[in-house]
Amino acid sequence: MWDTIVKTLGILGALGVFLYGMKVMSEGIQKVAGDSMRKALATMTKNRFSAVFTGFFTTCLVQSSSASTVLVVSFVNAGLLTLVESIGVIMGANLGTTITAWLIAFIPKFKIAHIALPMIGVGLPLFFTGKNRWRSFGETLIGFGLLFYGLSLLKDQVPTASDITGGAAETVKYWIALIQNSQYFSTILFLLAGIILTLVVQSSSAAMAITVACAWNGWLGDDPQTVFVSCASIVLGENIGTTVTAWLASLSANVNAKRAARAHFLFNIIGTIWAIVLIIPLTSLVWSSLHLFPEWMIEIKTKKAEGGIPAGLVKVAFAVAIFHTTFNLLNILLLLPFTKKIAEIVQKWVKDKPTGEDAPSIQYISQSLVDLGELNIVEADKALKNFSKHCVSMFKGYEKVFDNPDQDMSSLVNKLKQMEDDADIMMHDITNYLVRCTSNEMSEQNAEKVTGMLRITAELEECSDAIYRLVKLAERKYRKGNVLSEEHTTNIKLFVAHIKSYLDFTDDNILGTVDPAKVSELDDKAAQLRNDFNKSAMKRMANGDVKVEMLNINTNNELRGIANQLTHIARTSLEIRS
Repeated sequence: MWDTIVKTLGILGALGVFLYGMKVMSEGIQKVAGDSMRKALATMTKNRFSAVFTGFFTTCLVQSSSASTVLVVSFVNAGLLTLVESIGVIMGANLGTTITAWLIAFIPKFKIAHIALPMIGVGLPLFFTGKNRWRSFGETLIGFGLLFYGLSLLKDQVPTASDITGGAAETVKYWIALIQNSQYFSTILFLLAGIILTLVVQSSSAAMAITVACAWNGWLGDDPQTVFVSCASIVLGENIGTTVTAWLASLSANVNAKRAARAHFLFNIIGTIWAIVLIIPLTSLVWSSLHLFPEWMIEIKTKKAEGGIPAGLVKVAFAVAIFHTTFNLLNILLLLPFTKKIAEIVQKWVKDKPTGEDAPSIQYISQSLVDLGELNIVEADKALKNFSKHCVSMFKGYEKVFDNPDQDMSSLVNKLKQMEDDADIMMHDITNYLVRCTSNEMSEQNAEKVTGMLRITAELEECSDAIYRLVKLAERKYRKGNVLSEEHTTNIKLFVAHIKSYLDFTDDNILGTVDPAKVSELDDKAAQLRNDFNKSAMKRMANGDVKVEMLNINTNNELRGIANQLTHIARTSLEIRS
């Protein structure tokens, strides 16, 4: 009993080292190449083939199709990818994850000390003494080393079927042999096993490592070709199981993100269906192709007593790698011409929401499913731009209130009050989101970007408050019967027009490249208008209506306050881009 517990914990520990290595490696790669990955996903996906290549390359880097597809869902949610582009990236991600199968296949060929430990040895000093990218590169090497080490541990920790005696072990062997003799029924059962395994470990790469380790150690039988067919069926199930992660990540996202997740599911389901129908000829073709590889790649000469694997079962890992790659490549070639059709299907599957304003809140897209680290910032980019547009819309509402003194604008005033409340919610949610993005280590550049984004969020909230104060000033003017002269009205409209142009300029360039000279010009003009109009109001105050002039001065001051906030936003955007 105690030996069983220790052995189970050993397997879990090996799996933990593998998954932790993948996490460390993925975070390191994001810090080294995060900006490049963002740009690649946003700009290199304009046609189907480049989208597939981008998805393949990204997944090869992060070694997780789940992370790649959740990233795609996040980018679609942020509007950086269209639905059709996202489908191509997802296809490429499925092909990219096959690299893991090849890594697993080569593990028995080398002593772990010749691969993992030197990687960790090189990465460790870089991680502790390096700065910025060098430190992140060291983290990546450590992650790679731990990943290899975890795979090796998993291979060694899973006991061989011949070493385990007793009723439970014999029962497992009996049922597996019985299932394998039931033709297509066995394919369905092993397919379901692959789905369940992937859902449990939340990683198709880890699920594949477990599958191959069990095959190596005789738990799926002794006949290599029969074992391979069982593994191929499990791999097909893992392809379905991995879609659940992106599906769950899309639950709190917008309609297009939900459609991207459904497209991933549909793509893998269609592929699995035709692969199940052709499982026998497909696996036979793959098995017969093994002779095309050099013998040194497939066979190993070590004895089992020395920690080796029976040569026949070693072939299973290579066959699984070939099968996984072949299946995904054929599925891409089969479905790539129908990308738009898949998009049409998921558009009918996930209906558009009724017209109306979306909720002002921002959701942390990856939640606890797959940690995308600093790549989550793209969601905050979108939220800040929406916040900016929200302020522009509020200011237009104020203009309408000011320009229509003879109409009942109470409903619009109430709507603007609700928009001001929404702005408070947006500031709270974006701030919490950005803080959560920094829960893991970030590159220095992105840490500075998050600091700037927090500052911009606060300025936008102040801007919305100032706009609502202007609304209340206009409402008070009408309610108390204060009459502005033609000069007052003309001056305020001139100032309002300038602030509107400044708002539009800021909205167009937020988080983008800003012309410092243009910012200074807009800010200086706002200061001049406020000073000139307030001086005129002070001169008129001695002979005019004091309440009207104070109302005029307060309006000018609020407009100047908005200009100040817009200047801070523009300069912060410039700092982020520099």
